Amino acid sequence: MTPSLHAAVAVTPPRGKPLPIVCDSPHSGTEYPADFRHALPRLLLRQGEDTHVAELWAGAPAHGATLIAARFPRTYIDPNRSLSDLDPELLDTPWPTPLNPGEKSHLGLGLVWRTLDRQPIYDRRLGVEEVQRRIEHCWKPYHEQLQLAIDASVETFGRVWHLNLHSMPNNAYERLGRLPPAPLADFVLGDRDGTTCDPAFVALVAGTLRGFGYSVAVNEPYKGVELIARIGRPAQGRHSLQIEIRRPLYMDEATREPNAGFMSVQAHLDQLLAVIADHVGCTLGA
Repeated sequence: MTPSLHAAVAVTPPRGKPLPIVCDSPHSGTEYPADFRHALPRLLLRQGEDTHVAELWAGAPAHGATLIAARFPRTYIDPNRSLSDLDPELLDTPWPTPLNPGEKSHLGLGLVWRTLDRQPIYDRRLGVEEVQRRIEHCWKPYHEQLQLAIDASVETFGRVWHLNLHSMPNNAYERLGRLPPAPLADFVLGDRDGTTCDPAFVALVAGTLRGFGYSVAVNEPYKGVELIARIGRPAQGRHSLQIEIRRPLYMDEATREPNAGFMSVQAHLDQLLAVIADHVGCTLGA
């Protein structure tokens, strides 16, 4: 079945027997809106993309999952941030409602990014109406489509397994302004310190990836942000896990093109999806 294309979001429903698995890639969008008006060169700005992540997980619908992907870039507006996580220094006039900028906003990486690798994205301040348009046309449609998929799974099956899909730059610790306690793992799983997902499911994903020969860390350096925090309610059968892939495994970070490892990583993720689908099917039948 072909994807359903919304103005800002691509939704691919399950093929064959559906399962309560929802995969979303909020940062893999590469369609840059004409009203972005960024000052940084496009190639530099693309460093903020999780380029090709939706393609890496494109096999998810064949395993009964719904796959949701943003079409807009995260530097334009980030659907994995709350609406209050907005840097007031980015605006030319005060925001009409109270804001609560977090650590990422102070780094320039909030709802609307202000900087990339400490370089300003804009040579101007943004208007309130300009940001509100981004919310209406991109942020809200993404959240609406994701919530529809989550609600449909819960309504039909009584539970859901949500995979929040990302990639991470090789210099992730530097971008976060931290000294690395160890080399960056190939995969980082985030469950907000055990609060958004069944630990046994996290262990299943980690063990499967390690079986392919990858190094895996949990909650270091990424624990998960807005989406898994909102969706993950393990006690209610709502399991939400963030999965980060180290970009050099599958692409050239300078050119954003797939590298020689792309097909291997994609094949391993397809095998992981099969393991997850089997786990979900067995759990539902228990």
